[in-house]
Amino acid sequence: MTDEGADRTNERRAEPGSAGSRITVVIAEDQTMMRSALAGLLGLEPDLVVIGDVGRGDEVVGAVAAHHPDVLILDIELPGRSGLDVIPDVLRADPGTAVIIVTTFGRAGYLRRAMDAGARGFLVKDDPVEDLATAVRQVAAGGTVVDPALAAQALAAGPSPLTRREQEVLAASDGGAPIAEMAAALHLSTSTVRNYLSSAIGKTGTRNRAEALRTARDEGWL
Repeated sequence: MTDEGADRTNERRAEPGSAGSRITVVIAEDQTMMRSALAGLLGLEPDLVVIGDVGRGDEVVGAVAAHHPDVLILDIELPGRSGLDVIPDVLRADPGTAVIIVTTFGRAGYLRRAMDAGARGFLVKDDPVEDLATAVRQVAAGGTVVDPALAAQALAAGPSPLTRREQEVLAASDGGAPIAEMAAALHLSTSTVRNYLSSAIGKTGTRNRAEALRTARDEGWL
């Protein structure tokens, strides 16, 4: 977004919490029932208003650019594109939008990746909806909200041991894809792919690429 575009956005967006203002929210959630329930429950709050919702990860940036919400509630597992991957593009489209990840998958690795990407909140879906409404208000006011138990896990677990390339190669191995097919898709040589897979297997302490992929996903590194 250009500086001029950002200025226009800021002019349209009232300061959250100011007299007569309501905090605007867009929801990105692939389950229609969950998306409707969240919209309905948040809509009961007098200071919150849901102004848009999408069910796919590749629709999120467009929705943010169209609506310029104060807060984006974002799931991780979305068709089309992962919620974690879309965060940087959301913030480029509208730096004034605060992102809260709300997910079923309470994994320390996901929390670290989300916050590193620029999210301001991370909650699991088991939390009461009242906690979500409070989190929306806090991040709209410039704060950060993280599930405390998950934050402790993230600190204890430390960062992912995998490099970006190792993550890409592991992800490409899903479904048992042949080495040659993976190499072509990633524009790497077959020997390079084997080296990355071997390194990822060693770092995850597993016996083969299938186990390495499962471990990386369980830890939230992919």
